[in-house]
Amino acid sequence: MKKISSSVICCLFTVIFLFGSTTAGLAATKMPTFSLESVSDGKKINSSFFTGKVLLLTFFATWCPPCAAEVPVLNELQQKYGRDGFSVVGLSVDQQGVSTVAEFVEEKRINYPVLMAGAGTARDFGGIYGIPVAFLVNRAGNVVKKYTGYVGHQVLDKDVRSLLN
Repeated sequence: MKKISSSVICCLFTVIFLFGSTTAGLAATKMPTFSLESVSDGKKINSSFFTGKVLLLTFFATWCPPCAAEVPVLNELQQKYGRDGFSVVGLSVDQQGVSTVAEFVEEKRINYPVLMAGAGTARDFGGIYGIPVAFLVNRAGNVVKKYTGYVGHQVLDKDVRSLLN
């Protein structure tokens, strides 16, 4: 029975990983405000810190294979566009605590801010029913796109570039 359950779970993750990259357009809505603990130094980071920037806010967990798979793509986007007014912001929904997330950040060499998000933050973004989930925010602070599941580099790069131009 345990073997069957493990197989079903693996299949579900594979399906989400392979087919969950569809993006859904949103009517522009204001990004919810937040004040969350930074994994790197424990300081509170307020959403107003990112005013005027294009953001890619991504909800993730350390135990999620598609979340880990997207880290190189997000690192590359941060490196490529960080000087142009863009930032990736990781929002961890891990319940294991900051130390687990900090180990993940170090192991994956994440080059963007990672914050500890709780159920309240997820609720503010309209509810998170699976991960990874990312929100693209324009310079005016409006959420313009929501991505469910793993999204490849080409899609994200094109969408980010369109908001930076």
